[in-house]
Amino acid sequence: MASSLFATAGAAERVVLRVGHFPNVTHAQAIIAHGFSRKGTGWFERRLGSDVEIQWFVYNAGPSAMEAIFTQALDLSYVGPNPAINAHLKARGDEIRIVAGACSGGAALVVQPDGRIKTDLDFKGKKVSTPQFGNTQDIAARSWLQSKGFRVTMTGGDVLVVPTSNPDQLALFQKGAFDAVWTVEPWVTRLILEAKGKVYFEESSLWPETRGQYVTTHLVSSVRFVKERPNLLKEWIAAHVELTGWINQNPDDAMRTLNEEIKAETTRPLPPGVLDSAWKRLEITYDPVAASLLKSAEDAHRIGFIRQKPELSRIYDLRFLKEVLREKGLKEVVP
Repeated sequence: MASSLFATAGAAERVVLRVGHFPNVTHAQAIIAHGFSRKGTGWFERRLGSDVEIQWFVYNAGPSAMEAIFTQALDLSYVGPNPAINAHLKARGDEIRIVAGACSGGAALVVQPDGRIKTDLDFKGKKVSTPQFGNTQDIAARSWLQSKGFRVTMTGGDVLVVPTSNPDQLALFQKGAFDAVWTVEPWVTRLILEAKGKVYFEESSLWPETRGQYVTTHLVSSVRFVKERPNLLKEWIAAHVELTGWINQNPDDAMRTLNEEIKAETTRPLPPGVLDSAWKRLEITYDPVAASLLKSAEDAHRIGFIRQKPELSRIYDLRFLKEVLREKGLKEVVP
C-alpha cells in the first residue's frame, strides 16, 4: 500500500497530509481552515511550508473517519469523543491518539413546547431522539436517563431512545413524533427556531466538575503519523492553537468563513440567526477536557455500550500540545 504521508514529485519528496472533518460548527477550526485552503490562502499551508500538500476530506460520521485512519486514508481527523474512544478500544490502543482538543459544549436536551415534559419524571413513556446509536449524545442521553431511575434498553424500557439523523430529527420533532431530542449545534438552535422547541437543560449543567466544559470535538492522529512525522505533527498543532486564538479574537470573520465553507460542502449555508445562536453555546478550544472524555467512557461502560472496562491509558498523546503551549506562554492542559 502506498504511503498516505508522502508522495514523490520528480526528484523532490512532497509530503501529502490528509485531514478529515465534519461539516459541523463544532469542527470550526477544520471548516475554517478548509475554507482558507479553498480560497488559496491556506492557514496550515502557510505555516507548514510549500513542501506540504494538505488534502481535506469531509465525513458525516465519526466511525467512517476513524476507519479511514485505520486504512491509512487519513493522517489526522477532527472527531467527537465517543468515536475516538471506540476506535481506540477496537484497535487495542495501537492506531489512534488524541493530540489536542477542538471544541467544548454545544449540546442540549430540547423538549416539545406544549408542556408534556416539565419535570424529570415526565420522561417516563416518552420518546427521546439522539443523532446516532452510540454517538456522544446518545451515550449522554442514556446515561442521564438511567441516573434518573429509568430503565433504558437498546430498544425500549421506561424511555424509548431513538437514534435518528439530525435532519430527520428536526422533521419528526416538528410533527410531534419525538417528545425530546438530545443533540448538538446547530441542530439545537434549529429545533428552537424552526420547531419552537424548549431547552430542558444545556449539557454544560451536567459538568460541574469541569466548570461546564465537556469535549465535543478532538484532533486525532494516527499512531503512524505520530511516529513517522513528529515535527510535522507539532507544526500542525501549533497552527491549530494559533487558529483557535484567531477564531476567538475574530468571531465575525470566523463565522463568515465557516458559513461560506459549510455552503461549499453542503450546498446550503446556515441562516445567520442559527449560526449566531449556535456559536454562543460553543467554546472553540485546544483543551481536550480529558476529564469529560474519561467520564463519557465510564458512562458507556456502565450502560452496557462498552462491554469491558475501557482501557484508555494510551489514548492521549499531548506532549506536542504541551510543548507548543509552553513555547507560546499559554496555559497548559491536563493530563
